[in-house]
Amino acid sequence: MTKETDDLGKKGEKLARKFLRRQGYRIRALNYSCPQGEIDIIAQDRKTIAFVEVRTLSSSRHGPPFETVRYDKRRHATGAALHYLYRYKLQDRDWRFDVVGIVLLEEGPPEIELVKDAFPPTR
Repeated sequence: MTKETDDLGKKGEKLARKFLRRQGYRIRALNYSCPQGEIDIIAQDRKTIAFVEVRTLSSSRHGPPFETVRYDKRRHATGAALHYLYRYKLQDRDWRFDVVGIVLLEEGPPEIELVKDAFPPTR
């Protein structure tokens, strides 16, 4: 990952946290990492735990950011989500995967889209 890509990702995650808070989410954890994978943001949306993948792009010419969440990422996110649920004894809670897609244009405000329940658990 280049420094430019890393900076874009960090900026996107910061915007995503602010956006999610405005949507009523309560942030539980950031950049949760375990042997099974990594989750950008773990948040509470009412009674549901949302495992949030943040995708930040500098342009939308290749499609919406949420379409860049490929099978391997979904599989690793599922492993990390299950690890989190078991670690904190939350297996009985409702949970889902959300994606926050952000397009940071050179001019104008960022375009931010939240896709709730964006993909099912993947094995």
